[in-house]
Amino acid sequence: MKVLVIGGIAGGPSFATRLRRINENAEIIIFERGAAISVASCALPYYLGGLIRNRSAVIERTPEILKQKNNIDVRLYNEVTSIDPDKKVVHVIDHQNDQTYTENYDKLIISTGASPSVPAIKGIDKADDAFVLRAITDADKIKHFLDTRHPKRVTILGAGTIGIEVAESFVNNNMDVTIVEQSDQVAAPFDTEIADIVAQELDEKGVHVLLNHTIKEITDNGKTLIFDDGSAHHTDMLFLGTGVQPNSQVAGAAGVKLSDDQHIIVDHHLKTNLPDIYAIGDVVETTSIITGQPIPSLLSSAANRQGHLLADILNGSPLEYKGFIGAGVSKFFDLTVSYVGYTEQALQQSGINDYRSVFITPFDHAYFFPNADRVNFKLLYQDKTGKILGGQAVGRNGIDKRISQLSVAITGNLNVADLPSLEIPYSPPYSSTRDVLNIAGYVAINQLTNRTATIKLADIPQDDLNNAFFLDIREAGKPEAGSIKPTLNIPLSDLRDRINEVPTDKKVYITFRKGLGPYNASRILAGKGIKAIMIEE
Repeated sequence: MKVLVIGGIAGGPSFATRLRRINENAEIIIFERGAAISVASCALPYYLGGLIRNRSAVIERTPEILKQKNNIDVRLYNEVTSIDPDKKVVHVIDHQNDQTYTENYDKLIISTGASPSVPAIKGIDKADDAFVLRAITDADKIKHFLDTRHPKRVTILGAGTIGIEVAESFVNNNMDVTIVEQSDQVAAPFDTEIADIVAQELDEKGVHVLLNHTIKEITDNGKTLIFDDGSAHHTDMLFLGTGVQPNSQVAGAAGVKLSDDQHIIVDHHLKTNLPDIYAIGDVVETTSIITGQPIPSLLSSAANRQGHLLADILNGSPLEYKGFIGAGVSKFFDLTVSYVGYTEQALQQSGINDYRSVFITPFDHAYFFPNADRVNFKLLYQDKTGKILGGQAVGRNGIDKRISQLSVAITGNLNVADLPSLEIPYSPPYSSTRDVLNIAGYVAINQLTNRTATIKLADIPQDDLNNAFFLDIREAGKPEAGSIKPTLNIPLSDLRDRINEVPTDKKVYITFRKGLGPYNASRILAGKGIKAIMIEE
């Protein structure tokens, strides 16, 4: 069996090395148009920021090692330009030797990943000092620019994950950093409860963030940005963190079926619509385990797992790819931000509206043990059934642990009623007797059993906005929170003593506050016959 692999960054090498371990007789060739294979792309911001000092540390394998240890033929600077599925042949350009040739196959694996997307801004093509970060050569260009030109100011277009990660790298290089974002929040697609905490961290670290800013034109060879309102912003360097697009052009030209957003569609065997052609990694669209809807498969961790599985499938194992959940974690300065499954924004974009949310802020370990800090945790679940749809968290300690636990719960098809029963190891330095997922489950059960009533701000009737009683339970010295102007502030600690100040002839809402406070207030009020509704924002 002769197997060709297009793409050598994450999924391709994982597939090839696994196939060799279980099939000594297969002929395996990897084509990689870049300068290296098995590059830990997610580590590149840390290399630029100096946390990883050795360039070779982010290259996990070399062609020489794969040839010596695995008998795999790796061809760098070799770009597959077309596929002939009828003749089962690929056409290749060897850029180092300026030669073209063909190679036949029995099985073809497409693992071409994704490339940074460049926004359609007038003048961006003339920006000499604009950079992206996807390949090791991109990191080389940025590092050379930093070392030789010593820029003082950098402007990052896009406040997503890559934009914030490189912002930290540039701050570590003692640069003045500005992030420009078209939307009204940073860290999309995280929801606002999480994004607001990230925005505060950026501000504390000295990063300037310009939200709701659209760039109309880039002039002065990339040194001047002109916004829609006519104002100008000057910079020494541009970084484009404006998303990625799948590298599916060659596959699409060969007749491989693509989704509307140009991802390769694969089945439960990671097979395309064409005979003997398979695809893995960032370039594919698969099925969400949570909703059953089509979903892009992102992140190198997924590509590696898919590559390993596909090798077993092609070697005859009766295995299937169950689909994609989606889990990620990022370091944003001193914060860890993590997610699994769907965010609220993603649910709404997918047309899923029958969901409820829980937002809690318990301690990451026993509050009496030194250095206890908050875990800001959001759980999303399906109304009525309690099916877990996703979760997000941000904080300084134990964040990835809680999201990992939730990912396992989703994989095991648990629902919110199962979360209180999870036996999570307890010791004061590491957790609380009722850990984060336990507490989230309790709150969700209370919502499902109507022990607490919640409402989204946008769903409050206009008549209630004009006439209802809005109770603010913040303690003395705490800042106001939420968009609703409260009727009265009664600190939660005083609520039992001052409960007579809450009217019984009006609808009562508890204004938005993070954590368990609103729930505790609602139970105190319920004990006195007052049914209060908690506002979600």
